[in-house]
Amino acid sequence: MASLKMSYTCNNYHNTASSRLTCLRNTSVNFSLSSFCKKVTRIRFPNTIISPPKLQLQAPGKARATVLVLSAKMAAGTVNEVLPPSLDSSSDPPPVFDGTTRLYISYICPYAQRVWIVRNCKGLQDKIQLVPIDLENRPAWYKEKVYSANKVPSLEYNNEVKGESLDLIKYIDSHFEGPSLFPNDPEKKEFAEELLSYTDTFNKAVLSSFKGDGNEAGAAFDYIETALSKFEDGPFFLGQFSLVDIAYAPFIERFQPFLLDVKKYDILAGRPKLAAWIKDMDKIDAYKQTKREPKEFIEIYKKRFAAQL
Repeated sequence: MASLKMSYTCNNYHNTASSRLTCLRNTSVNFSLSSFCKKVTRIRFPNTIISPPKLQLQAPGKARATVLVLSAKMAAGTVNEVLPPSLDSSSDPPPVFDGTTRLYISYICPYAQRVWIVRNCKGLQDKIQLVPIDLENRPAWYKEKVYSANKVPSLEYNNEVKGESLDLIKYIDSHFEGPSLFPNDPEKKEFAEELLSYTDTFNKAVLSSFKGDGNEAGAAFDYIETALSKFEDGPFFLGQFSLVDIAYAPFIERFQPFLLDVKKYDILAGRPKLAAWIKDMDKIDAYKQTKREPKEFIEIYKKRFAAQL
């Protein structure tokens, strides 16, 4: 049908190719950003400009002697649920607005993956039903009866539907039971908002590098490396695992294999903090359950950027 020729979208992610998808510790720490400053004089956040020396390690006196331990509640994320098949144009719609809370996703959409991870981390597998949509052959009823924006993710809850991944991860974290994924510490909260605001800039910078030799992505990943150096009470962006890690993980999961395989650019070279972050992310079951095979992403991007490769 004609509508299948449209460009598929999953919350700001556009793919216009033929295969379109839218989808601690209390000790003194010596730290220097001099090598980084040689490359970048200032780090631009969406709302402020921070010089690299200001983006420094948290002072030991301020740091909380806290090492990330996923709470017992978050262990619910280890549930190995049977994933339902994707619904396409031939599938009947679920009984919309019947009181069931539903999360509409696509298994290959990074924006939808963000919300899926939050659902798992909070142990909401029995409270929020997954409804995967086939974005290449999406059912007409999704736009007509569920979400007029016709993209994923979307959340059906209390007889209304909400969208936009960054809004949804905050909404689910604050409106549903389970361990909190956002900090109470004012300094961390402020930095979290800066990092969340930067996600689109980061994604666009890396995607643009796909059209060149891949090295243009270096500044974006240097930014990530420096951000991961700010707090020393854990290996994550805010020290402890949070919504910030969830916001970046699906994209880095996709960018890393493509840049290495196609552009021969290793994002981990010279970036030990990023390498450690990826290793620790992969220990979180709630995240691992949402991952796809790297080769799948490589093929997706190869098709999308075929003309530039």
